[in-house]
Amino acid sequence: MELKWLEDVLSLSTTLSFSRAARERNVTQSALSRRVKQLEDSLGSPLFDRSSYPIRLTEAGRTFLPRAQEILRQVQSARQELRQQHEDAAETLIFSTLNTLSLTYFPGLIRRLEEKLGPLRTRFCDQRSSFVGNVALLDHGDCDFLLTYAHEAVSPELDPERFVYRHLGTERAIPVSIPDGNGEPLHAFRCGAAPVRLLSYGSSTFFARRLALLFAERPTPLVTVYENPMSVGLKAMVLAGRGVAWVPESLVVEELRSGQLVPAADTSWYVSAEIRLYRARQQSRLPVEQFWAAIGEVNQSARPDEFARPALARRKPAHPLPTAGNRAYRQ
Repeated sequence: MELKWLEDVLSLSTTLSFSRAARERNVTQSALSRRVKQLEDSLGSPLFDRSSYPIRLTEAGRTFLPRAQEILRQVQSARQELRQQHEDAAETLIFSTLNTLSLTYFPGLIRRLEEKLGPLRTRFCDQRSSFVGNVALLDHGDCDFLLTYAHEAVSPELDPERFVYRHLGTERAIPVSIPDGNGEPLHAFRCGAAPVRLLSYGSSTFFARRLALLFAERPTPLVTVYENPMSVGLKAMVLAGRGVAWVPESLVVEELRSGQLVPAADTSWYVSAEIRLYRARQQSRLPVEQFWAAIGEVNQSARPDEFARPALARRKPAHPLPTAGNRAYRQ
């Protein structure tokens, strides 16, 4: 059964004339007659009484007509829905991003770009728990952009012949702890002290790799008491008093301001990372190209670090940064 047969029947049921229905359907009368007969043969019953003039629907035709109308309505509805989905997909920017950046940096990035481009449609790929997994989403063509941290020793393994990136800013991961009764870190790095209770990223995330470099350069007695690849998960355990975690500064600025958390070591233990946005070099859809161009223009016009740093991270914490002279760090 073909959809055009149903459309023929609807036209013929309205005009009750093969000649007028043929003109309406833009086919010859013989072609229309043949297609209606094919439908009737398929159903096993005549739909029109051709012995009268004008022709009229048979009882089977009257039964079948509303069903044919419903079938065509559903097909038309599905066509419109799929067409809309296709149009939406063509306009939607797809991102792979690390969990922390999706919470702290991405909203501000989109807000700034919408000031220039107008409302944007965006969505995330299903996030991967590993740094390599998120990079692979771009490498395999599952997204338009990869928003990620990077470091000269821990960079996404993407072919520079195929992919290009923009430097958007910097982020620091700082060791934090809840304070003790004196406002000093309950879990702190002290020379000659007992091993520090470490809340770890495990081994597969960006900051896990970045911290491995730090600990290799500065051997430190640590005991891992908890692992979670997500910064927000580690932050929750720090707030529960379970130990020390290196958390992106933009994720804990409010807690540092209020004194819920304090730095657990001096600034020499802070680790920095770039914020990068990667994309494929090859020409892509117009919204992708417009977004990429707008980022370049906004970055060039922004004051130093205005666009680059997450909005929260630009706010000065009320708690002073630790120094080597603080009691917690004295030998």
